[in-house]
Amino acid sequence: MSAPDSARPPAGVARAAAGTCSRSWEEVPLLLVVDPVARLTDAESVRIARDVLRAATPGLKLCLPDDPAQTPRLLARRGSRRPVLVGDDRALLHAVRYLHGERALGATALSVVPVGDGPSVALARSLGLPLDAVSAARAVLRGNPHPMDLLVDDEDGVVLGGVRTEASPAVRPPRREERAEPDADGAGQPGQWRRMYQALARTMLAHGRGRASGEHGGPPPAAPGRPVPSSPPAFRRPPVRGGQRLRVEADGAVVAGPDRPVTDVTVRTTGTGGLAEVSVQPLAGTPLRVRAHTVTVSAPEGFPGFRYRADADADSGAPAAPAASRTWTVLPRAWHLVLPEG
Repeated sequence: MSAPDSARPPAGVARAAAGTCSRSWEEVPLLLVVDPVARLTDAESVRIARDVLRAATPGLKLCLPDDPAQTPRLLARRGSRRPVLVGDDRALLHAVRYLHGERALGATALSVVPVGDGPSVALARSLGLPLDAVSAARAVLRGNPHPMDLLVDDEDGVVLGGVRTEASPAVRPPRREERAEPDADGAGQPGQWRRMYQALARTMLAHGRGRASGEHGGPPPAAPGRPVPSSPPAFRRPPVRGGQRLRVEADGAVVAGPDRPVTDVTVRTTGTGGLAEVSVQPLAGTPLRVRAHTVTVSAPEGFPGFRYRADADADSGAPAAPAASRTWTVLPRAWHLVLPEG
């Protein structure tokens, strides 16, 4: 009986393993690349993972780059070794993007030991990787390569987790004194003279209260044991969540149009199904959910472009520059990640 596809390494890795003294997948020597940010964040977890892997694979080669930009390049120059990355989601994203750009991603089974705090390894957790150093190192030794879908945009950008559009800036209803009032001549300009008189009246009233307080010795002291009442907090109107006029297409079919503003659009892979899950939240109404191979989001002509975040938790968190249109396509089984058995 042949092994299931999910348990087989990619063709390139399988050939490298077969050519190394006919050793099995688990016996191929490792190339351990430790991202410098991981060493600064949690040196103890890095040491534990290194010791577990070195004890099991005496031929391990350790690389300690000083610059995070060197990490994916070292993984690409792995030779016949199995690449193992020690780092957070940012390091994983950069490695996958680099290997994809070098057209070497499909022939690479990537092992990862996540190192970082909760938010910085959220993507690794969602992919099924254990977060403690010992379990992650054992998964490298005993796990199997699993095929994973990849989300690629029309500028060859790579997404592992998902994409989410940025809502338009919140709109706060103007305060009464900020609203435009017509002048006496009906020109429709702000009532500057009225606001000036109101400010002068408030100043004179406050000055009169201060003089009265000084003449009568100030306000009476509070009774012992009773808190002094404070002035009530100023009332603030809650911000109004804005909507965007976007056109969302899934495999050519229109899911949402500019005539129905939306507050949120998300696109994410579903694992290995070859389809992306699209969720559209209208400004009013229930969310719309579909699955598609290709998703296009665009702003109508004459409207400003939209912003979006791709794998925001893993990268810098800054939204992408405004785009008039962006198309994401699912590449089925485009890369392999070594995950624990079962």
